Amino acid sequence: MRAVVYQGPYDVAVEEVDEPEIEHPNDVVVDITTSCICGSDLHMYEGRTAAEEGIIFGHENMGIVSEVGEAVSTLEEGDRVVMPFNVSCGFCQNCEEGYTGFCTNVNPGFAGGAYGYVAMGPYPGGQAEKLRVPYADHNALKLPEGREHEDAFSLLADIFPTGWHGTELANLESGESVAIFGAGPVGLMAAYSAKIKGAAEIYVVDQVPSRLELAEEHCDAHAIDFSEGDPVDQIIEEHGGMVDKGVDAVGYQATDPDDVDTETEDYSYQPAKENPAVVINNLIRVVRPTGELGIPGLYVPEDPGAPDDMAAQGRLGIDFGKFFEKGLKCGTGQCNVKEYNRYLRDMIIEGRADPSWVVSHRVDLEEAPEMYEAFDAREEGVTKVLLEP
Repeated sequence: MRAVVYQGPYDVAVEEVDEPEIEHPNDVVVDITTSCICGSDLHMYEGRTAAEEGIIFGHENMGIVSEVGEAVSTLEEGDRVVMPFNVSCGFCQNCEEGYTGFCTNVNPGFAGGAYGYVAMGPYPGGQAEKLRVPYADHNALKLPEGREHEDAFSLLADIFPTGWHGTELANLESGESVAIFGAGPVGLMAAYSAKIKGAAEIYVVDQVPSRLELAEEHCDAHAIDFSEGDPVDQIIEEHGGMVDKGVDAVGYQATDPDDVDTETEDYSYQPAKENPAVVINNLIRVVRPTGELGIPGLYVPEDPGAPDDMAAQGRLGIDFGKFFEKGLKCGTGQCNVKEYNRYLRDMIIEGRADPSWVVSHRVDLEEAPEMYEAFDAREEGVTKVLLEP
């Protein structure tokens, strides 16, 4: 079968690989109809992880069940399903308590598993024609038959639940104000989730015009372009003070403008430099005392391409004194997709949510190398790319 295979930094190729097979009675094999490119894939693509050549990418997957293990009891051939990016067992202590992103059985020595991702277990990804799904009764969410809502349902694998999770980590409530840093797919879904939840004011920070336009159009958000000036100052001036809650949808590859002329405060047309602590520190500044931060953006314990030795060890210069002084609270960690995906699916079915507006491209699997390059370059108009084998 064809699959997207990692060749090394900035290099993926569509190659012929072995088809997956039933390895355990509780497995199913799924014929992939849609697999998404995720911002998290770019960390591996750029060589910013310990990923080895040969990994099949793809942790956002949906399709049709084609083979069923003899112990599977709730799925049949022909069922349309979407899989959380988390691979989880369903019966360890964390899974039983709802923390399926931190399963302790599927990836020995590590809390959590995922398809097609470095250090997340022996599970090939679904940017391919087929995918093996372990613990299938637990991991596959049934969808209505047919092709309706294909784009929207594909986002249930990761970015819609993860955006929702960011607002949950911050305990965002109706009527509150929120600042969301990052207008990539997860940041846009966090803003959309904030809108659904009834946030009074939503501020979205980025520097890509097309992404900020989507935030304004679909999330009723105030667009904050950090290339035009300090985003915290911009938000406080527009809002009239600090906001109630904040979400980091960027993670450890955050950037800020370089070589700013501090006398003229000229932020325009400046090259960006990496500053892995900048978003968290900006949230500490912009969220009001006793407010809360949600951090679904990815941070890693080791970063081979870090801008300094401390960051290479996963250690950041966080303004913890200010965090403590303001009495802030913080929630972190990857999304437990199963906590939300059933409910978000039903909202899509009933027409109360439709996140498909974030999708910019649906292309053949063969176009994956070109789309990885465009998505990594943050090209205008490249927001969310879906691959179709």
